[in-house]
Amino acid sequence: MVLSKNSGGHRGMQESMYSVIALVFILVACVELCDAAAAIDVYRLIQYDMSGSAYGSRFAVLNHHAAALHFPPGADLSRAVLIIPLRELNITFVREYINQKKPLGGLLFLLPDIFSFENGGNKQVHEKEKLKNLLAELEQLLIHANIPYPVYFAFENDEIDTVLADIKKNDAIGQPATATTGGYKLVIPTPEPKKVASPTITNIQGWLSGLKVDGDTNQLPTIAIVASYDTFGAAPALSVGSDSNGSGVVALLEIARLFSLLYSNPKTRGRYNLLFGLTSGGPYNYNGTQKWLRSFDQRLRESIDYAICLNSIGSWDNELWIHVSKPPENAYIKQIFEGFSNVAEELHIKVGLKHKKINISNPRVAWEHEQFSRLRVTAATLSEISTAPELLQGTGGLFDSRQFVNETAITRGVKLVAESLARHIYGHQGKNVQIFADGGSLAVNPAYIQSWLDLLSQTPRVAPFLSKNDPFVMALQKELADHTDEVNMQHEVLEGVFTFYDSTSARLNIYQVASVTFDLLLLLVLGSYLIVLFSFLVITTRGLDDLISLFRRPPSRKVKTA
Repeated sequence: MVLSKNSGGHRGMQESMYSVIALVFILVACVELCDAAAAIDVYRLIQYDMSGSAYGSRFAVLNHHAAALHFPPGADLSRAVLIIPLRELNITFVREYINQKKPLGGLLFLLPDIFSFENGGNKQVHEKEKLKNLLAELEQLLIHANIPYPVYFAFENDEIDTVLADIKKNDAIGQPATATTGGYKLVIPTPEPKKVASPTITNIQGWLSGLKVDGDTNQLPTIAIVASYDTFGAAPALSVGSDSNGSGVVALLEIARLFSLLYSNPKTRGRYNLLFGLTSGGPYNYNGTQKWLRSFDQRLRESIDYAICLNSIGSWDNELWIHVSKPPENAYIKQIFEGFSNVAEELHIKVGLKHKKINISNPRVAWEHEQFSRLRVTAATLSEISTAPELLQGTGGLFDSRQFVNETAITRGVKLVAESLARHIYGHQGKNVQIFADGGSLAVNPAYIQSWLDLLSQTPRVAPFLSKNDPFVMALQKELADHTDEVNMQHEVLEGVFTFYDSTSARLNIYQVASVTFDLLLLLVLGSYLIVLFSFLVITTRGLDDLISLFRRPPSRKVKTA
C-alpha cells in the first residue's frame, strides 16, 4: 500500500512537471509574435546568373522588423525591412544603399494598383507616366545589381497602408521597430531558391499554303510573320509585357485570322506561302528564334522572300520604325520600305527606316530580324522603339502593364502590316486598294484584339518559368491552329549565359510584436504563477518536506577508503 501511494505521488508529480514544461513552451512561443496584422501576396525580385556573375536578389527568407523611409540618422537597418511605396521612392537613396552595399535586412516596394493585372486606377495621365518612368528606372537598377538580401514587391491595399501608417507614426516620434520597442515584423518562411534545371522554350509555327497553278513545279515563295511572346522583368510573377511583346503577339494572331479568311477561298488565295512564328527566348538574344530558324531545311529557308518581326506596337502615336540589317539601298529593303510607306501615307501615319549593321562576332542580338539576317534571310522588325535596346531592356517588366497599351494603336499597326503584305502578295503595289477596309468582312476586329490583349496582360511569361505544357502556351497553339493549315511546336532547352532560380512569389505575414519590456513583465508574472502552482502541487501530493528536499544539496556519494 505504501508503494502504491508513493507511486501515485511520483505520477502526480511527473504530471505536474509536464504541465509546467508545456506551459513554458507555450509562453516562449507566444512571447514575441502577438497578433497577425496582415497577410499579403508578395513577388520576389528575379534571381539569375549571367556568365557566372550573380544578379538580382540572392535570398528569399524574411524574418525582420519593418521600417519606413523616415528612420533616424545612423539607425542600424541590418535587421530591418524597408517598406517603400513607389510614390515616395527616392531612387538616389536606393541606388546609394545598393551600390555601397550598406547593411539592410530587406526591401519591400509597394506598387500602385495601376500596375496590377486588373484595370488599374483612375490616375491622371501625367501621374501614370511619371510612375511608369520611375518604376522603369528602379527596375533597371535592381536587375543589374547583386543584392545580398530579400527584395519583394507588393500592391498597395488597405491592410498594408494601415501597417505603414503605424510604422511612420512610430518613426516620427523616434521609436522605430526593434527587439526592445516592438512594432511590426515581416515573416516569409519560404525555402531558399534553387536553380531552374534545363529551362525549356517553346516555338509555335503556323503555315498557310499558297495557291499553285497547274503545271507549276517551282516552290512558292514564303513570307514570314514573327513575334516573340515571352518577357523579362524585375519580378517574374508580374512580368506580363502588355506592349513588349504582348502587342506583337496580338497583332500576329489577328493578321493570321485575316489571311486565313482570304486563303480559305481558292479564288482569293495568294501565290505566297505564309509562315507564322511565335517564338520564345526573345529577351535572351532571341535564342528561340535562332533554334527555330536552324530547324528549317535549306529549301524552306531559301524560299523566304522576307520576314516581318513585330515588336512593341501598342503605345505609339503617329510613327513606327522599320529596323533592318541590310543597307537601305538594298533592292529588297527598298521594296519593303516603299510598300509600307505607301500604305502608311494612306492611313495618315509615318514609317521611318533604321539601319543597324550586324557584328557577327558580337553575341548580342538586339532585334529579332537579326537572327534571320545572320542566316542571309531578308528581314525587318516593325516597332515603336526607335533605337536598339540594351540586353534585358525593353522586354516587358513591371511598368509594361495593360494601362499603358492602346488597342487602337495595335489595330492601326495590324492594318498597316496586313495591307502592305496583301499588296505585295497580290501585286497591288502603288495602288490605292484597301483589302482590309473598315466595315467589310475582312476588317480588323478590335474586339478580338482587345480580348487577347487582356489575356496577355494577365499572364506572366518569363520563359524559364513557362513549361512546354503551360495553359497559355497551349492556348497560343490552339489559336494559331484555328487560323492556319498546320501547326508545329518545337521544344528546346534555353541555352546561353543565363542561369535562373525559382521562388518567384510568396505569402508575407505581418505580425504586431510587443516590446521586450512587456515580454519580461509577462514572463515574470507567468513565471511566478508557475512557481506557486508547482509548489502547491508538490505540497498537496508529496508534502512540504518533499518540496524542501528538492532544493537541498544532494549527499555526496564518494566512498571513504580505509
